[in-house]
Amino acid sequence: MLSHKYIILDRDGVINHDSSAYIKNPQEWRPIKRSLEAISLLTKNSYRILILSNQAGVSRGIIKYEDLIQIHNKFILSCLEIGGKIFLTHYCYDHPDTNSTKRKPQPGMYLEISDRLGINLSDVFAIGDSPKDMIAALSSGCKPLGVRTGNGSEIKDQMPEINLFDDLLDAAEYVIDYDKQYILNI
Repeated sequence: MLSHKYIILDRDGVINHDSSAYIKNPQEWRPIKRSLEAISLLTKNSYRILILSNQAGVSRGIIKYEDLIQIHNKFILSCLEIGGKIFLTHYCYDHPDTNSTKRKPQPGMYLEISDRLGINLSDVFAIGDSPKDMIAALSSGCKPLGVRTGNGSEIKDQMPEINLFDDLLDAAEYVIDYDKQYILNI
């Protein structure tokens, strides 16, 4: 049995509204309805929340690193205000044209976090809103779950075998119930 429960979340399209023009500053960061409540619920159920997110806007010169930090701070404070805690954030700034092993759909970010924290990823759910998130989760050994927010319709179209939920709160409730049933069956 795990000494800690972990869950991996994508950021844009799962927790906050995404934009094809990127989220470039704290004013543009807006949480998706019920997403912060989901983070609070996961925190209250003793999950360590890991955020893994591609942020190519930095390498493209669209997002200043300082602005990304301010977005991150707004996100963390918004979670804390309602009882949610983020254990770790990990971003990949690599440009999509590079041969990056860390940028999703590659599993590098997941494997790096697994190694750093000593986590068996087969015990970890990973929630995302795109096929890239699902491929990275599957390639790293995680249990992928999709949400319909953000680019979730692409998951339904391209990967119909993935469990898809309306939003992060529905997925979080599923994870909590699943893990309770798993513990009862041990």
